[in-house]
Amino acid sequence: MEFFCYHRDRPGSAALRDELVEAHWSYMDRFAAELIARGPTFEGDITTGSVHIVDLPDSAAARAFAFDEPTYQAGAYRDVLIRRWRNLLGRTMWEFPGGRTGGNRYLVLGLGAEPAADRTVPADRTALVAYGPLLSDDGTAWLGTAVLLQAPDPDTARAVLTPDRYAAIEVHNWEFGGRR
Repeated sequence: MEFFCYHRDRPGSAALRDELVEAHWSYMDRFAAELIARGPTFEGDITTGSVHIVDLPDSAAARAFAFDEPTYQAGAYRDVLIRRWRNLLGRTMWEFPGGRTGGNRYLVLGLGAEPAADRTVPADRTALVAYGPLLSDDGTAWLGTAVLLQAPDPDTARAVLTPDRYAAIEVHNWEFGGRR
């Protein structure tokens, strides 16, 4: 089962995150085979969160993955969003044809309620790093859509989702994560 996890930073936690970066990476190394995508969100030079899309056996394993993470345990995050997710591209971020660097990258998070929107991949996949629906724990209810993509600007990134079908659409600067 695939899960989308988004840890949002607690304001003023940058120093704590910096202190724990090696512990975070070491923890994520244990899940290297299960990770579909990962990376920080940021505003300017300030990290605002951390995205992990991971394939795990069940919801309990996803919660353990998210809440046992050392940066979470130390109190750097204000909240965590965990949702079942479906990998509609069928690949990992490391298979993204655009590569690890270059261009502006974004997390676009559309939160809504039925009726579902954007359940199929856009015809032009070239800028998509990851794309899929956010689902309830049992996988039956659509709760939104999560997209990682390359785009020239936030407005272009936001346009990947149908605007009037969501209660809210968030756009965050994002970059490929992992060890440098």
